[in-house]
Amino acid sequence: MELDIAVDFQDYFPSMIERLGAEGFIRELCYGFQLLMDGERGLITFESLKRNSILLGLSDMRDDEIVCMLSEGDLDGDGALNQVEFCILMFRLSPGIMDNGSKQWVE
Repeated sequence: MELDIAVDFQDYFPSMIERLGAEGFIRELCYGFQLLMDGERGLITFESLKRNSILLGLSDMRDDEIVCMLSEGDLDGDGALNQVEFCILMFRLSPGIMDNGSKQWVE
């Protein structure tokens, strides 16, 4: 499913990596995951993302857009995101994360 949505995106991840260091950046991603996850299942589900979309400034998101977001990162096909899938998705969505200036965090 492909949606025709225009979104202004400012990639702050490279500057966060520089400021927080690798461990601090990963810790912040984990905090973000915990904020969005369903507390009982330990996963980001359709319901938990819909419920918490206001935290992301996305309170007017349609259900099909939420499904599309989840399917973008759902590597194991269970319809939800675990912490690893969430972190991988965040990396994939950051166009500047692997630029030369940000590669030091990998080392």
